[in-house]
Amino acid sequence: MNALASAPPATGVVFEARKLRKVYHTGEVTVVALHGVDLQMHASELICLLGASGSGKSTLLNILGGLDVPTSGDLRYKGWPLDGSDENTLTSFRRNCVGFVFQFYNLIPSLTARENVALITSISRDPMTPEEALEMVGLGARMDHFPSQLSGGEQQRVAIARAIAKRPEVLLCDEPTGALDVTTGITVLEAIERINRELGTLTVVITHNAAMAAMADRVLHLSDGRIVREENNETRLPARELKW
Repeated sequence: MNALASAPPATGVVFEARKLRKVYHTGEVTVVALHGVDLQMHASELICLLGASGSGKSTLLNILGGLDVPTSGDLRYKGWPLDGSDENTLTSFRRNCVGFVFQFYNLIPSLTARENVALITSISRDPMTPEEALEMVGLGARMDHFPSQLSGGEQQRVAIARAIAKRPEVLLCDEPTGALDVTTGITVLEAIERINRELGTLTVVITHNAAMAAMADRVLHLSDGRIVREENNETRLPARELKW
């Protein structure tokens, strides 16, 4: 797994999937969440996964991040096969290569912002300091505050700092603004945008909000477990100019 974590991207390809399929069985009910998805994702891209609830966005994100495994198909990270990997390999992959940001912040209430980020830096190979990560998301002056002393947007930015402090190759964001108002959401998107631009991190953002697609390099539209359309934006709209 060390080789997997440190291998340079071949021709910039970070993820490559072929015929990716995911089937869930609950009793006698069978749900096909992904129907043979093909995709490539490259270093430094900002990609938006757009679609309604139940379209397969979160399932795809979870498989890319090693939180779930495909039922069938081929998935490679920088040329290394992830499909069929054992749990130890996937745990190492998640710890070393991927940062996650979810709709809910999952901060530890009894720890300050700095201490919440330090939980990750203490187990990472080559991390930023917590202070560096918090400065990147504009919280340098708030790092010794507890979650209860921070707004929702500030808490989400702490969660982003925690995700990027280990310098991941990949940042996966599942509805990162879903619990926020428009103004606060744009502040959070600006933090994600800055990380993508300055660190060159492949950034994948799930949303059902079509307005957010304008800030991406590419938009993958999902429906019924399939990528039904792909759009390339010639220019990215800065997050601060988004309106919804």
